[in-house]
Amino acid sequence: MKTWEQRKLDNVAEFSKGRGYSKGDLIELGTPIILYGRLYTNYETSISDVDTYVEAKDGSVYSRGGEVIVPASGESAEDIARAATVDKSGILLGGDLNVVMPNEDINSGFLAISISNGNPQRELAKRAQGKSVVHIHNEEIRNLRVPFPIKVEQNKIVEYFFNLDHLITLHQRK
Repeated sequence: MKTWEQRKLDNVAEFSKGRGYSKGDLIELGTPIILYGRLYTNYETSISDVDTYVEAKDGSVYSRGGEVIVPASGESAEDIARAATVDKSGILLGGDLNVVMPNEDINSGFLAISISNGNPQRELAKRAQGKSVVHIHNEEIRNLRVPFPIKVEQNKIVEYFFNLDHLITLHQRK
């Protein structure tokens, strides 16, 4: 059995940025969009349903499904070091989002959980820069070292955490 292996994210993912939308661009109906603030209000590990919309502009960045998004700015270093997966294609990715597309050996849910918790989260928080508003750039994420088990084990861990999230949501609704 293989053990967990520390891997630099630069070796297992591609990096890009969301583009050019802010809260002021939101409209009642239109093209679904994820803005970075959602990561601070909904606290989801996995985003599949979006209830914010904009009028799409040329040059926009659309999800393909399987991306991991990390906010590029926030109020504190701890808040900014969080991630979520985008599960559907065709959702606009707004400005101030770092976009990480892991290769086929990495479960994007596992990567999002890893970035948001434990040692990788603490390391990323240390790399955040700024005082009243802190920033994280793809360069800091790219250099992050994350422990990965084999893909089958990643899938089991993600399933466990998603089931736990679902159970918590059900109990909160009661």
